[in-house]
Amino acid sequence: MSDSPKMNSSLRTVEWKNNKVIMIEQTKLPNELIFVEYDDFNQVANAIKTLIVRGAPAIGVSGAFGLGLAVLQSKATTKEELLSDLEHARKILFATRPTAVNLGWGLQKIMEVAQSGDTAEQIRELVISAAKRMADEDIEINKTMGKNGAPLFDDNDTIMTHCNAGALATVAYGTALGVIRATRESGKNVKVIATETRPIQQGSRLTAFELKHDGFDVSLVPDTAVGYSMANGLVDKVVVGADRIVKTGHVFNKIGTYQVATMAKQHGIPFYVAAPLSTIDMETKADDVIIEMRSGSEVTGIGDKKTAPDGINVINPAFDMTPPELITGIITEKGIAKAPFEESIKKLFQSNS
Repeated sequence: MSDSPKMNSSLRTVEWKNNKVIMIEQTKLPNELIFVEYDDFNQVANAIKTLIVRGAPAIGVSGAFGLGLAVLQSKATTKEELLSDLEHARKILFATRPTAVNLGWGLQKIMEVAQSGDTAEQIRELVISAAKRMADEDIEINKTMGKNGAPLFDDNDTIMTHCNAGALATVAYGTALGVIRATRESGKNVKVIATETRPIQQGSRLTAFELKHDGFDVSLVPDTAVGYSMANGLVDKVVVGADRIVKTGHVFNKIGTYQVATMAKQHGIPFYVAAPLSTIDMETKADDVIIEMRSGSEVTGIGDKKTAPDGINVINPAFDMTPPELITGIITEKGIAKAPFEESIKKLFQSNS
């Protein structure tokens, strides 16, 4: 199983090698494809915080790998000491990004595995093997999700996507882009329109880079041209990823997703969300989800170039909420949820037990 990921996409976002975590440095894309390696969980936490690695599934696995580094860094000789060190690392990793649910999920899974060990040595082995398994499973889940979603798309469709829910947002293959990949693999011809996704440009820097890298026909549009593209018949369907979905079917995804969904509804265009069950939060109410606010400097300039006056107030949310009435279906590895979402999402979890 561990060899199969190489086949799916030559881009492996995050990997465990020789007791180090290797990642693509995504802030350098599309100019340079650089890999960084870390041997300290604090470096992984910083990488998550500064968007060197991003995308809900990828940061879930990165968090798990961070705990893998933490068990190796710890000098603990007893189970109790090691669990205490791990809990310290878990808190630091968990604090990096509050909106994506996969991070907490990945960390929790590893903590449960750690608690099942009897000795410090056994815990170290269990944690590292569980984190590696999680990475492999991420790819398998994405491939299954892709197969489930592919029948929703037709030959010669032009599919719009927002942000980056591709191989670069996961371990490899992708969620929304995984569905697009699987559609092409099923023999259908598809084109993609990627939105820029200001202010961090995940669409232009990452999605366009990744799709071009894999030989797709991809066009880039500014975020402000979504309505134009749809009104002029350039878009057949939309598929996006998600950072958190609550049980009512409210979807939290990259800022601007709500606008794309609203426009799609206005123009009668199906709007799909692709996400693994690990992105679905069955506990939290939509109103209680914390929306991460990011630095104003992301909006007032690009690199060293100033694009706004000094001292201007900036509102820079990283995510927004798309209500269920705008969503045609949620594609998961267990099937597709459709309205009423509360019922259909619950059924997906029942089939998972």
